[in-house]
Amino acid sequence: MRKSIALLILLSSFAISHALNVQKMGDMKVKLLYNDGDTIFLFEKEPALESTIGKVAWYRLPDTINPIQQSSDYLDAYIGLEHGGGYMIKKGNIRDVFWVFDYEQLRPTISQVDAEQTCENTVLRLIGEVPQIKYTRLNGRINALARTCRVEYMDAMWSNDNAMWIDSIAVQELEFEQDMTVAASPVTTNYVICDMLANQLGIAIDTLYSPVCQPIALKAHPVTITTTRGNKGEMTNEVNRPYSPEDVLNMSAPLEILFKSNGLNADFYQWKLYKGSNLMLTRNDADHRYTFMDKGNYRAVVTISNNECQLDSVEFTISVSESMLLVPNVFTPNGDGANDEFRVAYRSIKEFHCWVYNRWGHLVYEWSDPAKGWDGTIGGKPAAEGAYFYVIRALGTDADENAKYTLKPIYTKKLKKQDDALIGVYQLSGSINLLRGGK
Repeated sequence: MRKSIALLILLSSFAISHALNVQKMGDMKVKLLYNDGDTIFLFEKEPALESTIGKVAWYRLPDTINPIQQSSDYLDAYIGLEHGGGYMIKKGNIRDVFWVFDYEQLRPTISQVDAEQTCENTVLRLIGEVPQIKYTRLNGRINALARTCRVEYMDAMWSNDNAMWIDSIAVQELEFEQDMTVAASPVTTNYVICDMLANQLGIAIDTLYSPVCQPIALKAHPVTITTTRGNKGEMTNEVNRPYSPEDVLNMSAPLEILFKSNGLNADFYQWKLYKGSNLMLTRNDADHRYTFMDKGNYRAVVTISNNECQLDSVEFTISVSESMLLVPNVFTPNGDGANDEFRVAYRSIKEFHCWVYNRWGHLVYEWSDPAKGWDGTIGGKPAAEGAYFYVIRALGTDADENAKYTLKPIYTKKLKKQDDALIGVYQLSGSINLLRGGK
């Protein structure tokens, strides 16, 4: 059986619209493509079409006057077509225009693929020819159908689940040219090139391979891992408490953070830590841990490099809360789970001590962890309801390193004057009412 396809002109009831209906016959492979409104038939080889029954005239562009063939009312007619040729068919006053290409004459003839690496990408240079697909339209303008190819290579993808780099297959579709720029890979790989025209036709062709490339490119996935305190949802009297490893902004001190660069193909690392615009420290480890004590805004900047490449800096912003200490005036240790202990609300406190006295001035309880408190018992027995007197001495992480406690009158005087020497210094005293009531 002759390898051909049936070309049918479909007429609407008003004879004003038409379309091409392509049906494959035998084992001939053909693909219908569109380019800027133009119809293009791509054949595996030996382009040929079968005309429909009923006076269909064929024209070879640019001649639209003299038909090259015309079918009868009763017989089909086959016509051989030229690679790159344009054709017009007419039936009555309806016409259609298309162009035909033979893939055998478009097959790339590449003898070698070279790969030139840079830090950001790899240039694939093809030694040989990738034929262009050009044709002349009715208006005389030369048009082109862009050729594309698929490039596959091994790359690295960051896995959040495994917290590590894993190998993955990367795919890019590019214009099929003598020089093609693809992304650089930080792992050992080669670049595999497949012609998309052959792929669309469903035919096998020679796959092109670049040499194996030893990586110079870099990747990094810097992260911060915050040391947590307690679990989210549990009762706590610490404000801005870091509950999750992702918490880094506006947290209560001490704020301990592990900085991880997660560099791939890197030999050198540099971390810089700034407070405002002032450089605090520089470290050259892949990962480092730092505990923030002082209030303020910080920046952690990491740069990774090897002998050939340097990755642009990645920056994290950290904000440490100023200290705070608030004391309630009542607590209700009745076991209902609400306000059962005398606790302060605090953030960014580095030193703390609280003493509780009864009305006769006897010490009944003391503690030095601001996250804890008094449960309203004395010697394991419930304390009597009523007023108790507390004294608190505390220092915030924003207090001056030479800050000292003073006599209460001096402290009160400096407090009224908003003396900066009292920033982060807490000398508090007052009454706390113990009420039990019912649950």
